[in-house]
Amino acid sequence: MNSKRNILIVGGGTAGWLAAAYLAKFFDIGEQQQLNITLLESADIGIIGVGEGTFPTIRNTLKFLGIDEAQFMRQTSATFKQGIRFADWVKTPQNGQHEHYFHPFEAPFYTEGAGLLPYWLLQDEATRLPFAQAVTFQKRVAEAQRAPKRPHEGDFTGPLNYAYHFDSVKLAHVLAERAKAFGVRHLSGTLKGVELDNTGAIERILTHEHGALTADLYIDCTGFRAELIGKALASPFHSVRPYLFTNRAITCKIPYDRPDAPIESYTVSTAHEAGWTWDIGLDGMRGIGYVYSSDHATDADAEATLRRYIGPKPYELQTRVIPFEPGYRTTQWVKNCVAVGLSGGFMEPLELTGVVMIEVAISMIAELFPHNGPIDAPAARFNELMVKRYDNIINFLKLHYTLSQREEPFWRDNTEPASVPERLSELLEQWRYRPPNRFDFLLDLESFAFFNYQYILYGMGFKTDLSGGRSNFPNAAEAERVFARIISFGERATKDLPSHRALIRQIYDQGFSETAA
Repeated sequence: MNSKRNILIVGGGTAGWLAAAYLAKFFDIGEQQQLNITLLESADIGIIGVGEGTFPTIRNTLKFLGIDEAQFMRQTSATFKQGIRFADWVKTPQNGQHEHYFHPFEAPFYTEGAGLLPYWLLQDEATRLPFAQAVTFQKRVAEAQRAPKRPHEGDFTGPLNYAYHFDSVKLAHVLAERAKAFGVRHLSGTLKGVELDNTGAIERILTHEHGALTADLYIDCTGFRAELIGKALASPFHSVRPYLFTNRAITCKIPYDRPDAPIESYTVSTAHEAGWTWDIGLDGMRGIGYVYSSDHATDADAEATLRRYIGPKPYELQTRVIPFEPGYRTTQWVKNCVAVGLSGGFMEPLELTGVVMIEVAISMIAELFPHNGPIDAPAARFNELMVKRYDNIINFLKLHYTLSQREEPFWRDNTEPASVPERLSELLEQWRYRPPNRFDFLLDLESFAFFNYQYILYGMGFKTDLSGGRSNFPNAAEAERVFARIISFGERATKDLPSHRALIRQIYDQGFSETAA
């Protein structure tokens, strides 16, 4: 009979505890007892904890872990997220005039034979609705400060697709409780060193409190420090600053002006001279940060921009600067060590891909894990898939920048052809004559669907000329009826759905109800 295999996760936070909980549930370690999972949490490896958002995939992850949605929201100060509102990304504001577009989580509605996009493109540009508003009513619902669901619709379901804003420190505590309940062993201690064997694999890690610890597989969740994959195993780091220029963030948390102030159910992303701010509404406070390029602004410039965005406040603003290098490890699974989270890579906070990449890495580890034979048997496949996914995320993020018409040097530099990845340049050239579609992307290598590209592309004012193929889209009358139905659905939804703040308050106080009121 084969002996148990041991997994040692080094580092806590969202990455560590999500890895521990997911793998423990996936392998049912409490019942099957074929695997031991230990997490070493070190107090000197902190959590960034600036307030976070994520994709709708997190709902499936939380459901898989058996976490009650209302309890999760209550314990993490969570609110709903229906997308991102991009303000001033297209043009530099003039005379106090601001523009915005919306990236919703809902996929566009469809009509017979084709999506609505071709019919939208063939409409009069001067009178048609913004793309996201024309093909889904989520923009209408979110901007009316309505929630994506009603109180009786229960855990992780609702008429509109959604994710959450949450306090990442509190989320780590929720995941830790779940992981321990599944049978994960928790150790608190300080990582003192890493010893390699004669093949270059990790032989043991050394701690002050527990001496030497050994495992079959080590999962590095030590954040930007990358204590195992970077410092011990020297996996190369590939910087992507030639494409993505931002490398610093200054953050703060502020209370609402009044207790009943509306809570937006989307991230507000506002472009500024050398980067952009995020604005995330949690229960009781807002998490705000300015992401910028140190080549285009000093820290003092950035703090001044952040303070201008927030406006005067009757209290002292506490800020924190977080430096980062956008990029990833080109080899994320090295011998008996695999990186998860920031130790493996980080692009920038735009579109909030951090938690998504944790989910991707953990699910692949679970599915590919070898219970017998060489522990690094899946390494080549894991590395190939992760690197391709990172490269595709770079393309999607760069899309937001390279289409901007803003006039400042940061934005002009982002439109230079040398700063645009070759694959993105090729797609943009094709999309001048036909819109993005599912055949442009391989699902297992993507974090974003083709319609996510459509929302950004046409929100930014990109031109696709379909005039030569007008006769290929004969269902214009049916498309117009669908466009009209979307407007009516939005009107009805804003009446039927509760306000975002009211639903959050009810969930915190009472949970979800079993029946409609």
